[in-house]
Amino acid sequence: MPIIAKTGNEAMAEAMRQIDPDVVAAYPITPATEVVMIFSGFVADGLVDTEFVAVESEHSAMSACVGAASAGCRVMTGTSSQGLQLMSEILPIASALRLPIVLCEVNRALSGPINIHCDHSDTMAVRDFGWIQIFSENAQEAYDNILQLVRITEDQKVRLPGMATTDGFIISHCMEKIDALEDAEVKKYIGEFKAVNSTLDLGKPITLGSLDLQDYYFEHKMPIVEAMANAKDVILEAGRDFGKRYGREYGLIEEYRLDDAEIALVALGSTCGTARVVVDELREKGIKVGLLKVRVFRPFPAREIVKALSKVKAAAVMDRSDMFSGQGGPLFAEIRSALYEQKARPVLTNYVYGLGGREISLEDIRAIFAEQQEAAKSGKVKQLIQHFGVRE
Repeated sequence: MPIIAKTGNEAMAEAMRQIDPDVVAAYPITPATEVVMIFSGFVADGLVDTEFVAVESEHSAMSACVGAASAGCRVMTGTSSQGLQLMSEILPIASALRLPIVLCEVNRALSGPINIHCDHSDTMAVRDFGWIQIFSENAQEAYDNILQLVRITEDQKVRLPGMATTDGFIISHCMEKIDALEDAEVKKYIGEFKAVNSTLDLGKPITLGSLDLQDYYFEHKMPIVEAMANAKDVILEAGRDFGKRYGREYGLIEEYRLDDAEIALVALGSTCGTARVVVDELREKGIKVGLLKVRVFRPFPAREIVKALSKVKAAAVMDRSDMFSGQGGPLFAEIRSALYEQKARPVLTNYVYGLGGREISLEDIRAIFAEQQEAAKSGKVKQLIQHFGVRE
């Protein structure tokens, strides 16, 4: 397998090239522009057989993706921030129609005010639209996650769309070594696309986009519920199989030095890489800390998180977005809910941080662990929800 230097955007585009989808419909937006721009170059150079549809908006991009996927095509696209929100009218249609569209999403703050840097507000805003959501810690994971998502979304027990995310600029524009697969190996791994209920299959005519009122709307939402529940096992199997084949195994979550930890930090995306450094540093000083990386946010791995945190005295839950509900961020809300019925559970503190791309440093994470040491000793939190790093 070749070792290559790629940014996160380049890694996603390279995965797309090797997948060679039938259709890509896209509209550029910072910091995700490069993903589809690089891929359009592959199309122009004849390196893929993809039909590239240059549309006038992200709404049209997802609409074209839905049309192409309904016709029996393997379909991909990419976007970020306001672009994802402009797609939001069509995203639940894609999941309702059980279309395995794969989306390269680069996490970026939502306007306003206008900001082009990383937080998770865009992805979290569409978390309940029936799409699988996988967060990447680095460019290697971005590459691997895109390949796995093809397998996951197209599995007959799932047949849901999915997005793999990277953190804007932090991953999307930073270069690192990627252990890439050979083109032929990717083709072998993802397999042939098998169309289901194609609108072009004249032998089996179907209806799409029909009106569905009180009589059956509820029943027709239940397959999404069931497919999302099925997705957990499919994601785990895909991660195990990827590990057996290529030496990099993936799960719903990743525990780092949590076996005997008294204090845990829970995070998504690139912050996990920063946290690992501090965990190792504090471990050398004899302080029992660990990291819980949540890789898959939808379906939410509640049972797995509860088990991982069962022996921890205190946990800091890091949210790079705010629900503006007075209840903190979405990761915190989900974890707090999951722990509700547990007799033995850690004291939790929510740190809403890094909005609009504000950095989270080693020193910041040291300070958070220091606060959690006090919480572990006293059994009480200093402040349940903190907007960490805001200038007073």
